[in-house]
Parts: sequence; structure tokens; C-alpha cells
Amino acid sequence: MRRYAFVGLGHRAATYFDALLGDYRDLGVPVALCDTNPARMALYDRGLGLAAYRAEDFTLMLEKERPDVVVVTTPDFTHHHYVCAALDRGRAVVVEKPLTTTAEGCAAIAESARDGDLTVTFNYRYSPRNSEVKRLLREGAIGTVTSVHFEWVLDTMHGADYFRRWHRDKANSGGLLVHKATHHFDLVNWWLGAVPRTVYAQADLRFYGGDNAPGPRPARGHGSGLAGTDPFTIDLAAHPRLKELYLDAEHEDGYLRDQDVFAPGVTIEDNMSVLVRYDDRALLTYSLNAHAPWEGYRVAFNGTEGRLELDVVEREWAAPESAPVLGKGARRLGPADADRVRGERIVLQRHWEPAREVAIPTGSGGHGGGDRLLLDDVFRGTATDPLGRRAGAEDGIRGVLVGVAANRSIDSGRPVHLADGGLHLA
Repeated sequence: MRRYAFVGLGHRAATYFDALLGDYRDLGVPVALCDTNPARMALYDRGLGLAAYRAEDFTLMLEKERPDVVVVTTPDFTHHHYVCAALDRGRAVVVEKPLTTTAEGCAAIAESARDGDLTVTFNYRYSPRNSEVKRLLREGAIGTVTSVHFEWVLDTMHGADYFRRWHRDKANSGGLLVHKATHHFDLVNWWLGAVPRTVYAQADLRFYGGDNAPGPRPARGHGSGLAGTDPFTIDLAAHPRLKELYLDAEHEDGYLRDQDVFAPGVTIEDNMSVLVRYDDRALLTYSLNAHAPWEGYRVAFNGTEGRLELDVVEREWAAPESAPVLGKGARRLGPADADRVRGERIVLQRHWEPAREVAIPTGSGGHGGGDRLLLDDVFRGTATDPLGRRAGAEDGIRGVLVGVAANRSIDSGRPVHLADGGLHLA
């Protein structure tokens, strides 16, 4: 039985905490909680009597409670403080993506992780569709990959939510090119088995933020009277879990979970384009949009022997009254000439051959069963995985640094070479 401590008790921590109280209770037990907010710690405790520590007492918690594993799900810009402190004291660490938000944070974690046990939870690697793409590329289905085109769209339900929370300040999240796109850059790094070398990017804030406000707006959703009539306003009181975690805990630290997406103070972008060159000469063109009417992604690989395409529709459209419920699912896509339907499809076409659809293994639960596979890896460990889905410090650093380099390129208007300017990959 491994002893687990949790630092950062927002919504995401529940994935790991609930697992230890459920299907994985034979493998570990929560022993301590750490957060800036006592109300959220009390909510997670649920009468279990766990030791509770304020954030400034994190190292004291490590010394007194002596956990075997620390689960870090704090805001992105604080990750490296907790990760390094735990690793330096011999604790294993499980950390949410992104690993951190800066090159300096990456360097600190790289040093602490040299002899440590660090897992970065890139759950999209475990999604059956993405694993199937990895298998096909690994087996040489299209020969050597020469270029990748990757388009990701967030809809006005999910995408808007990043502009309500702490993510809206780039100093906290690194912008969506770090917080969100780290997932996507990691997928490409893993799919190709290659190292990113040069990055060029452009981005802008065209939809959200104070300059794009459609008229006078309330500063936040709670108490505005707009819930149910304005698709960009959420009512925390109407969603029990969000109410408990955030609205009822505001008095402790003043954190507002429902800021208006068109309020001043947004410093992240909502339209982003990135070009990456890899050490094996493969090229990636990537785009991210955070205000689309549907949600999903399209990725195409061009190779010396053909082309591989993955199309995913995670939500066909966002109904105004459904925000902020972010439920997703997948089933097989319908005919190409049908209206947009939720689902996923892999198409392989080799040179001189007709295209053929590749079957995607199915599973139950989040991300097509991928979330369960990730939790198995986190709590049980995988003895052998030919796809190499478990991600460590080097994987986390590579994903972050593509986003960091993209931000630098946006600021300078020039390409950024990851070997320069302190952007080290190992």
C-alpha cells in the first residue's frame, strides 16, 4: 500500500483521488492534502480525517506524513515548485500536464528528476484511436513520415472556459500553446519518435477578451442574472460540484471561477498557428482555435509510402444551455456526405492503392477507455508497453518547450531554435 499526498485540490485532482477510493484502493491510500484553500481540502477529506496542510507548509507535509507518492494538480505555473521539492526528498511524483510553463521550470525539473520517479499524465496517448495511429506509424504503414498537419478546434463551451479561469493570464498558464497544446505537441513527438528543433509561430486574441466584448458585460457569471440567456455565462450555483469547489470556497482565497470571457485582463490568445521542424527533418503545421462551433481534431501524416489520416469529432455542436458541462464521447463517424456527427475514423492510403478505413479498438469510459489505461499505468505500472505510452520528465519537457518556443516566436516574430536561449531538451 503506497501512501499518496495530493497538492492542488481543484476539479482535476478528483480523477486520482477518487481512483484511490475506488478501483485502486488495494494499491494505495490518501494520507495528506495540501492546498491554498481550506474549504476545498475539507471537501476532499469527506470525513476521512486526512492530514491537511496549507500550500506554504508543503515541505513540512512531506517530512511529517512521509508519502510515497505526491500527486500535483496545482495551477501550471506552480508545478515545478512542488515537483522539485518532492523529487529532491525521494518521493515519486505524478503531475498533470503541462509539466511546467517556462524553460527555467523545465531546467529545474530536469535536474531534480535525474534519479527520481516522475510521471506526466498525458492521457491522450492512451486513447485507442491515438494508440492505433502510433502502432501504424511504428509498423511503417506509410514509410518515413515527412510532414504532419494537425488542426485542433475547441468549441464555444470548452474553449470559452479557459477564458473564465486562471488560465486567462499567460503568466499563470503559459497560454493555450503551453497549457492545452502541450497535449498535442506531445502526441506528435510520441507519434514520430523525434525531437523538435525549430519553432515558428503566430497568434492573436480575436474573439474573447475586453477588446472584443459585444457590449457592456458583468464581471462574472454569479449574480449577473444572465445564466440561461447568455451562452458565455455560467452559473456556478446551478452545478453542485462547481458550487462546492469554487463558489462556496471563494471566501478563503478570493478565486473566481466564473469571470466573464469578454472581461479585461485576458492575455492569452484564441487563434494560434505553429510550424515545427524535427531532428529527422519531419515538418509539423499545427493550428488551435478556441471559439469553433464544434470540437475535435484532424491530423494527417504524409509519408514516403502513403498517407494516414485521423478525424475526430468530440462534440458536433455546443448548445447554449449546456455550458459548462463538458461531456464527450465517440462513436463511428457516418458517411462523408452526412451532417457532422460525433465519432472517429482512421483512413490509410498507400501509394498506388485505394484508401481503406482502419478499425479502432473500442473501450469504455473517458477518451474511449484511455483514461482507465492511464490510471492503470499510474497506480499499477506497466511492465511492457510496445507503444511506450507512459510519459516521463523528458517527454513533459519536450511538450512544454515547443509551446514556450512558440510564445517566444510570437513575441519576436522570428523562428526559435530550441538549442538556443536556454531551451534545453534533456
